[in-house]
Amino acid sequence: MNAVIDSAIHDDSRDRLGQLEGIAAQLLERARAQGASQVEVSCSDQRGLSVNVRMGGVETVESNRDRGISVTAYFGQRKGSASTADLREESLVATVAQACAIAKFTEDDPAAGLADAALMARPPAEGRFPEFDSWHPWSIDADRAIDLALACEAAGRDADPRIENSDGASVSTGESLSVYANSHGFVGQERGTHHSIGCALIAGRGEAMQRDGWYSTALAAEDLETPAAIGRQAAERAASRLDARQLATTEMPVLFSAEMARSLVGHLVGAVSGGALYRRASFLVDAAGQQLFPDWFSIVEDPFLARGFRSAAFDSEGVATARTALIEAGVLQRYVLGSYSARKLGLATTANAGGVHNLLIGANAAGRDAQVAGMSRGLLVTELMGQGVNNVTGDYSRGAAGFLVENGAIVHPVDGITIAGNLRQMFAAIEAVGSDVDPRSHIRTGSILVGRMTVAGAQ
Repeated sequence: MNAVIDSAIHDDSRDRLGQLEGIAAQLLERARAQGASQVEVSCSDQRGLSVNVRMGGVETVESNRDRGISVTAYFGQRKGSASTADLREESLVATVAQACAIAKFTEDDPAAGLADAALMARPPAEGRFPEFDSWHPWSIDADRAIDLALACEAAGRDADPRIENSDGASVSTGESLSVYANSHGFVGQERGTHHSIGCALIAGRGEAMQRDGWYSTALAAEDLETPAAIGRQAAERAASRLDARQLATTEMPVLFSAEMARSLVGHLVGAVSGGALYRRASFLVDAAGQQLFPDWFSIVEDPFLARGFRSAAFDSEGVATARTALIEAGVLQRYVLGSYSARKLGLATTANAGGVHNLLIGANAAGRDAQVAGMSRGLLVTELMGQGVNNVTGDYSRGAAGFLVENGAIVHPVDGITIAGNLRQMFAAIEAVGSDVDPRSHIRTGSILVGRMTVAGAQ
């Protein structure tokens, strides 16, 4: 998308990171001077621009700059935290004092404290952690962003005469700087950018209206799809849903399109995350080492992916990250833990404080179209609605829309249906993962075919 990239402006991000690091060092020293046995400080500085247009007119233009400081002090195994967005000296002093005061009045928590010092990430010889190609500022002003959003919406509205209305188009860009430091001597700087263009359109009129859209998001503006392509894709998706019907309740294979399939992986991550496990609020308690998926299925966590949405050399506690398997040969290899949840479970941190990094789901099949061609009768899901997932039992029930497939071809769109099952059974029933990876997330998966689910529709 080189046509929409403007010339670079002066980049002061290194200076701003240096300022944040200086603040972190001061706060660490002050907390230790007040008697804290351990301290950690997180500092952030974010800037962004977003515009929204609708029906050829400008609706909103927002420019933001947010800064934040968080201090956590430990007195033995008592913990206190305080935060501020005010960088004035008196505010920083008060924040440290508040964190220390809170810690002094809390009860001991045997799992509290910094991650073990031996696990801290160490920068390479040159003294700076790698960034994994995450910093690509987009020097776009509000006028240019509005022009791109208007062009995106216009391309969509002009693409098909059945597009009767619009929910608008948007363009956004943002920069994020952060510093994490603790009393083990760890100091880590990170910086990243994030850009997106999106459009949502309405096809048809009256009770026959259908809404759908498309978006592109990336760390570098040149990786974005063009505004015209996004608009046309939004129009095609909205128009393809016209004349949707319900289905009689039945059981059939369900093919989740790539952008929907990543939610299944998200449910897995939630179920194997430390907080759910030590509270015993997960259907996968004590599941490490168990066969959850077919023996060809794999998920690898890769924190070092170039231009990955969640690439990092260290987690939010400073622990060094590593490329490791989450699922190998269908078997759950480990949980997703930070140091606190690991201690609660009697295990070791997996460098996932703050969440998972990039997850790569291995494919064993061609893309969505090829999988559709191989279906005798089934459902292609392109939209999911509602929050009907019980993390304790694994029961799954969500509203859905998509397309009925018969004899390898899409027959007609469907909506007003519910798909249901149990996640543990659904994981075991996965028959294919497509090569059509959706790159717009840290969960990088293609379409996923579940061999059988209940589809509830018209009675």
